[in-house]
Amino acid sequence: MQQQILPVKEIPVYNNTSHQLEKCTTGLDIDISKLSIEIEQTYHVIPWCEAKYQIIIDAALKLTSIDEPDWRYFAGRIYVLDLYEKVTRNRNTLNLVYGNYLGTVKMLIAKGLYSTNLLEFYSEDEIERAGRLIVPEYDFGFDYAGINLMINRYLAQSGKNILELPQEAFMTIALHLNKNEDSEIRLQRVKKTYDMLGQRKISLATPMLASLRKPNGNLSSCFIVSADDYLESIYYAIETCALISKKGGGVAVDWSRIRAKGSSIQGIPNASGGVTPWIKIVNDTAVAVNQQGKRAGAVTVALDIWHLDIEDFLEMQTENGDQRRKSFDVFPQVVVCDEFMRAVENNQEWYMFDPYEIRTKAGHELAELWGETFSEVYRGLVALLKSQDKGTPNEKKISLYKKIEARSLLKQIMRTQLETGMPYISFKDTINEANPNKRSGYIPCVNLCVESFSNVKPAKIYQKIDAQGRTIRVAENGENHTCNLLSLNLALLLSEEEIEEATREAVRILDNSIDLTDPPVYESKIHNQKYRTVGLGVMGYADHIAYHSVMYEQSAEFADGLFERISYYALDESANLAKERGAFELYEKSEFARGLILGKNANWFARHSLLNKEWEYLFNKIQQFGIRNSQVTAIAPNTSSALVQGATASILPVFSKFFMDDNAKGMVPVIPPFIKERLWYYKEFKNVDQKKLINVISKVQKWIDTGISMELIFNLNNESIDALYIFETILEAWKKKCKAIYYVRSIQKDGSIQSKEECVSCAG
Repeated sequence: MQQQILPVKEIPVYNNTSHQLEKCTTGLDIDISKLSIEIEQTYHVIPWCEAKYQIIIDAALKLTSIDEPDWRYFAGRIYVLDLYEKVTRNRNTLNLVYGNYLGTVKMLIAKGLYSTNLLEFYSEDEIERAGRLIVPEYDFGFDYAGINLMINRYLAQSGKNILELPQEAFMTIALHLNKNEDSEIRLQRVKKTYDMLGQRKISLATPMLASLRKPNGNLSSCFIVSADDYLESIYYAIETCALISKKGGGVAVDWSRIRAKGSSIQGIPNASGGVTPWIKIVNDTAVAVNQQGKRAGAVTVALDIWHLDIEDFLEMQTENGDQRRKSFDVFPQVVVCDEFMRAVENNQEWYMFDPYEIRTKAGHELAELWGETFSEVYRGLVALLKSQDKGTPNEKKISLYKKIEARSLLKQIMRTQLETGMPYISFKDTINEANPNKRSGYIPCVNLCVESFSNVKPAKIYQKIDAQGRTIRVAENGENHTCNLLSLNLALLLSEEEIEEATREAVRILDNSIDLTDPPVYESKIHNQKYRTVGLGVMGYADHIAYHSVMYEQSAEFADGLFERISYYALDESANLAKERGAFELYEKSEFARGLILGKNANWFARHSLLNKEWEYLFNKIQQFGIRNSQVTAIAPNTSSALVQGATASILPVFSKFFMDDNAKGMVPVIPPFIKERLWYYKEFKNVDQKKLINVISKVQKWIDTGISMELIFNLNNESIDALYIFETILEAWKKKCKAIYYVRSIQKDGSIQSKEECVSCAG
C-alpha cells in the first residue's frame, strides 16, 4: 500500500492539536513550539504512517539539554505511544492498551514466554482483578533512555515482535513474587509489590527483571565457585561456570588452591603450568557459553596475593608477553590480606609460595586461612625460609618461593590497573572478619561486581560404578555463593517514610525470590538452603543528596545516618520474616546467635548509633526469633537498571551531568533527574577527590553487611594525581575497612577514559 505523505505543517504535533501529544506534555517544562521548529528545519515531507513517532522522538532528543532536560521525558512518552501501537499490531487484537490482562497472560503462556504456573497458583478471577490494578500512567514516568532499555532488553518478544507492555511485565513479576503468600492477603501484597516496581521505587537486577516471568528462570545475579587442586575439581569448576553463564549469571572462580607453575605433579618436578592455563580455558568458556545469547559470559578469576603465580596473573591482560597465556575476556581479581598491606605500609619484603608445596610439606591450606591465623602461618613460613638460607638442615625444605618488595608488587598491580582498569582488589581479612557465618566456613574472594560474597567450598569430586555398571560422577559437600539482588531508587525515595516502606518491601521480595529461583547448579541450591543470602542495594544516591542540597564530598555524615536507617529497616524486616517463616538453616552457628549484628554487640550500638533504642529492640527480636537471611545488604553497580529507572548508578558520584549514550537506537541523552534544580550539587566523578569518596564509602560500608561496588577514577589531567596519590588512596581504602575496589579507571592527558564493559547480571 502506498504511504501517506504529509507536509510538515500537517503533522498533528505541529499545531499541538493531538490529544495524545498534549497528554505527553503534562507536568513537563517544555515549549512545544520548539518541537515544531526543529521538525520543520529537518523535514519537508514525511512518510507519516511509519515515521510519525520516530520523527518527533528525534526532534525531542535534539532539544534535550541541561537547560531543558524535560524533553527526554517527552521523547520517552512518545516512544511509549509508539510501543502501544506496535504491541497492539503484533498481538493482532483490537485491545489497545492494558485492556485484557488475563487474555494477555494466556497468550504469552501459549507462546512459551510466560511460565504456566501462574495459572496454577492464581485463579482466572484473581488474575483479572490483578489486571485492574495496573496503572498505565506509570509508563509516562520513564525518560527516553529508560523506556528504550526497558523495551529492547526486558519486554517479552517473539522474534522481533514485542508482545508485552511495561506495566504487564511488572504486574506479572509481582504475581510471581507473591504466589506463595497467604491467599487471603495475596492480592494486597501483589498491589504493593507492583506499585513499587511500576513507580520505579524498587529496581530488580537483570536476572529477576528478565526471568521472573519465564519458565525455569534463574533469578540470581551473583555466584562464586572454588576449584580444588586436582583435575576433576578444576574441570567441574569450569563446567559450573558454563552452566551459570548459560542461565545468565555472573560468576567468580577462586584459583588460590591450584598449584603454581613449576610445581610437581605425581612426583614429577616442574610439571605444572600453574593457574594461567586453566584461566585461559575459563576465558574461552565464557566466550563460548554466552549469557542467554546476549553477550559473552562474565567471569572474574581470583588469586591470593601470596600465590607464586601472582605476577603472571597480573600480566594476563597486558599487551606485552606471551599471547598464548593471555585471557582478555575475564576479569582478574587479586585477593589481598592485611599481612601484605602491612608489609606495603612498612616497606617490607613479601614472600610468595606454591600452595601445593606448603600443603604437602608444611600441612597448611593457605587459601583457607585469613586474619591472624594466616599471619602466624605466613610468618612461620618466612622464618623457615630464612633459616634455610642460613643453611639450617630441614627435611621439608621449601624450594618454590619468591621474595619481592611488597611495594614493588603493589606498584605492579597499580600499573596493570592504569592500563586495563583491573585487577579488582578484595581485602580478604576485612571481608572475613565481617562474615556473619565465619564459624561455618570462609569467603575466598568477591563476586564479579565485588559487592556480594559469602562462604564457598569446592565440592569433592570422584567417580564410582553403580549397580548397573555405569560410571557415575559424584560431587558432594560443595557450596557456591549465590545471591539475588535489587536496588532501592533513592532518586524517588526522598522521605524517611518512603525509604522504610520500600526497604521492607524489598527484603520481602528478595526472600520470596529465593524460593522461586531455579538455580543453575546444585551447590547453589544448597547454599540458598543454608544461608538465604540476599543483596539489597541502592541507586540514585547522588540524586538523593543533590535533592537534599548536599555535595558528594561533604556527604559522609549524611550517608552515615541514611544507611543506618536502611540497614536497620532491612535487618528488622528479615527478623520479622524469621518470626513468620523461620530463621535461616545455619542461624545457630552464626554471629547473630552470639548476640552480634554487623559484627557489633548491643553496647556498640548504644554508643555509636542514631537509632540505639530501635537497635536494642532488634537485638531482642533476633535473640527470640532469629533472622531469615544471613546477609541482607549489598550495593551493586546497577549501571544498566539505573538507566531504566532514570537515576544515577549505585552510590557513586554522577558520571557526567550530561552525556550521550551510544546504543542501537542511536545517541541517547542521559541527564540526572534533578539537574535543573540542583545543578551545582552534582559534582562529576572525575572531579571528586577519591580519598573523600573513600571516606563516604567507608561510612556506608559500616552499615552494609556484604559489600559495595566501589570504583575509583583518577584524572591524570589533575596535577595532584600522581603515583603517590594512587598508592595512598589504595592504602586509605584498606585502612578505612572498605571491602573491595572494583574498576580503577583513569582519564588520560588526551581526555580518553580507560574502561571495560560490566556484567549485566550485577550491573543491571
